[in-house]
Amino acid sequence: MEEILGLDVGKDDIHAALLVGERTWSKSFPNSKRGVTQIAAWLTNRKVNRAHVCMEATGGYEEVMAYGLHQLGHVVSIINPGQIKAFAQSELLRSKTDAVDAGLIARFCRSHNPDPWNPPAKEIRELQALVRRLESLQDMLSMERNRLERGFSETVVRSVKEHISYLESEIEAVEEEISDLFDRHSGLRSQRDLLTSIPGIAEATAAKILGEIPDISEYRSSKSVAAFAGLSPHIVQSGKSRPRTKISKAGNSRLRRALYFPAMSSVRCNPLTAALYKRLVAAGKPKMVALIAVMRKLLVLAYGVLKSRQPFDPAYGAA
Repeated sequence: MEEILGLDVGKDDIHAALLVGERTWSKSFPNSKRGVTQIAAWLTNRKVNRAHVCMEATGGYEEVMAYGLHQLGHVVSIINPGQIKAFAQSELLRSKTDAVDAGLIARFCRSHNPDPWNPPAKEIRELQALVRRLESLQDMLSMERNRLERGFSETVVRSVKEHISYLESEIEAVEEEISDLFDRHSGLRSQRDLLTSIPGIAEATAAKILGEIPDISEYRSSKSVAAFAGLSPHIVQSGKSRPRTKISKAGNSRLRRALYFPAMSSVRCNPLTAALYKRLVAAGKPKMVALIAVMRKLLVLAYGVLKSRQPFDPAYGAA
């Protein structure tokens, strides 16, 4: 497509760069449904009826634009931020502003023609919203419990306790909604059951994985899923210095967070990941590095059972 629209997505604002042939236009818009309408009008005024719209995955801030512009008939691609960073380095780009980033994303789109994004099914969107709401409520509950332990005046303590009671009831209600959603959608339920066949992954974690990875068929390999989660190894070496390996973190932080405690659990109950953890620690790797490797392994196993539609085989890798 000749018409390319690069969007640099922020919490409140969107910076747009439109490439049509050799011409470039730039403009900022609110990150809202009103902003979608304004961008559509802006494109129409430039006689652009269908553009290839590219934006980075930002953990949720891009969703209003992605859904809105997709519904209007534009081709939408959501790109891993690590790809944009690498492209900026290839251009020897030194300046970094929202407008510059929008132009960079547009040029990346024109150069690489990334695959189009397809919105997930309605029940997946509902699951994602519920899981993210549950996570927010649990974070608030943790903060309120910490406040309660510090000892305030009686009035404050009473207020905190009332809020804790409210949050606990809301958490219970959202958990029931999630359970009901699985009951109403057999396909979603079967995917959850496949994930929970992996020792270390319980129903709550399965719901988070399915909410953050809407369509497993979009990923060509387990490596691409690991990259999406920011769990791919990243080797850093300069000259003759000893190479250091760390995770990229340029991916879905919610997915990484969802796998942290299950990884700790799987080290105790999953022979496959336990063996991996012990081998890395025995080789001198820090325990956190070994745990991150287990997180990645759990995600690879999750990809495997969802892709094959077969439950986890405890004998896998035992030979």
